[in-house]
Amino acid sequence: MAEPKTGLVLGYNGIHPFSKVKITDRASVQELLKTLLDPLEPFFSPDKARVKCPGATAVRFDQTASEVEGICRPLWGLACLLAGGGEYHGTEWWIQGIKSGTDPENPEYWGYPRDNDQRMVEMCPLGYALAVAPVMWQSFNEKERENVENWLGNSINEKNMPNTNWLWFRVFANLGLKKNGGKFSQERLDRDIEHLNTFYRGGGWSNDGPEGIHQMDYYSSSFAIQFLQLLYAKLAGGDEPERAEEFKKRAQTVALDLIHYYDNEGRSIPFGRSVGYRFAMVSFWGALAYAGVELPEPLTWGMVKGVVLRHLRWWQTQPDIWSPSGTLTIGYSYPNMYMAENYNSPGSPYWACLAFICLAVPPEHPFWTSEEELPGDAIPKVKELPQPGHIASYLGNHCMLLSSGQACSYPMKGTHAKYGGFAYSSAYAYSVPPGLFTLEQYALASQLGFSDDGGEYWKTRRKSEYAALEHRGPTPVLVSIWKPFPDVAVRTTLVPPDPATPNWHLRVHRIEAGREVMTADGAFAICNQRAVDGRYLDPYDPAKAEGTHPRIIGNYDLNTPDGWSTGTEGAFAVSKGAVGIKALEDKIERAANLVNADPNSNLVESRTVIPTLQHTIKKGETVWYISAIYAKPSGEGVPKETYLDGWEHPPQIPGWLKAEIEA
Repeated sequence: MAEPKTGLVLGYNGIHPFSKVKITDRASVQELLKTLLDPLEPFFSPDKARVKCPGATAVRFDQTASEVEGICRPLWGLACLLAGGGEYHGTEWWIQGIKSGTDPENPEYWGYPRDNDQRMVEMCPLGYALAVAPVMWQSFNEKERENVENWLGNSINEKNMPNTNWLWFRVFANLGLKKNGGKFSQERLDRDIEHLNTFYRGGGWSNDGPEGIHQMDYYSSSFAIQFLQLLYAKLAGGDEPERAEEFKKRAQTVALDLIHYYDNEGRSIPFGRSVGYRFAMVSFWGALAYAGVELPEPLTWGMVKGVVLRHLRWWQTQPDIWSPSGTLTIGYSYPNMYMAENYNSPGSPYWACLAFICLAVPPEHPFWTSEEELPGDAIPKVKELPQPGHIASYLGNHCMLLSSGQACSYPMKGTHAKYGGFAYSSAYAYSVPPGLFTLEQYALASQLGFSDDGGEYWKTRRKSEYAALEHRGPTPVLVSIWKPFPDVAVRTTLVPPDPATPNWHLRVHRIEAGREVMTADGAFAICNQRAVDGRYLDPYDPAKAEGTHPRIIGNYDLNTPDGWSTGTEGAFAVSKGAVGIKALEDKIERAANLVNADPNSNLVESRTVIPTLQHTIKKGETVWYISAIYAKPSGEGVPKETYLDGWEHPPQIPGWLKAEIEA
């Protein structure tokens, strides 16, 4: 028996081949993809039907389905490479794996799906691969084709599926068979698309589910709905021109909103679930080119190309996303099970391969021939996004969203952080709770927490009873009404940055307390490491332009006076830029401190602090909080000495807000 192949080994200070590719053109992105596929080779099963990615963690579905993810999800990348005329030396591994996995007599058979089975998801990349890479179907004999027909599409056409983006996966299972003359159901395909169209809400946006759910995260754009609509328009447009044209029209419209989710550094704004799919966040932009969409003004192909390539380059600067054997891990900028969903297996992160749809775009397309551009002043610095319930801002070199109203349809792990936060930033990612005791474990970045037990358990905004984009004169605001407890009512108004104070936004809370509650209003989380040696931040030193005020006091001596300042003085932290929070109200006195968040709570930085305002509201009181949140990210051309330039000049309380408080 042959010795098992030894794959990539990343030791101390090891650099993954992914980070060594100089991304400049189509050929370099092809090379980049191969650095993702190569490390998988040692983890194929003997008959190639399964890939057991390192990690060994369980998931809500069976181990076989987990290993089916491992082989099928990288197919997104391989299929795009082959569709665009590229070659890969390991293509035969996947061809053999499909033969073995769909053969009921093979010991590595994948098994027929049951209702709501994870295998249904993996049928989507397989269906797409069959549709665009003829070498696969051509490699099957008659019996093997019959096996694929029986396992793909036909095994799920009468099965129950979640009433979400999952219905697209059955569409592509049938489409892959249809493109090869296989047995499929046009009736099932049409019914699924007609139902998916009921998710459409206008402005280019589709909800990830039916009425009663407000969920418009990356599944509405790059992870599934918009992305798959565009792929369908490309592949089925000849037979269904009207349907294809509608999908392309939606993409044109929503592109003018989605452009606000990406910054000049290459980062996207983490928001919602499944952000562990990492660079899949930009797949929508490659799909625009693939489907032949005409860009709406003022977007250009240079801008679109820049979004994609800068994003891939940013991920090259995140060395901790890999396992020691070079495979992707569950997490975001480092391995992290706290942020993971219960459907994230070790093979799940390879949904990231959606990003390589750009490789299916021909080399002569302007996506590839254009020079990269930044959107710059071509797009507004502040924009209302009514459908997702966001206000986007890029004032003060800070790409961020204010958010109200979205919620997952069920209380998934960390759902309050993934959807219920007040602000989401490309520079300062959201944080999730590693534990359920004390503020340090809850890590309430961009959230307002309430505790009625002295500070052990905390509740935040998850669902809103009311949420809407409103206006106060010319200013757009997001208003939400929510209840952390049945007898505690909160009305929150989010006010975007203003050109006069570009690094500040306002968060206004009117709170009616039917019980005594402690409150904690958190700013963004920021890296808690000194540049010189990685130790925790010291008290702020202007000469180093680094540190915190007040000082960080940890979890064991919270009453130390040096760890607190008044709310009006506020709290800030300076490392990779600066973040902070101040209280602007004058009738109560909150206190400010630095919450030393538990490690691994933040998606990007494994060690963080959160400037926070704290207070206690007595039973029967009604109070107004006016929190001013400061954020100035680091970046090229931003001297560290300027990180706090705006800190001493928070925004004035708007006249309309004074009138509301006095009413």
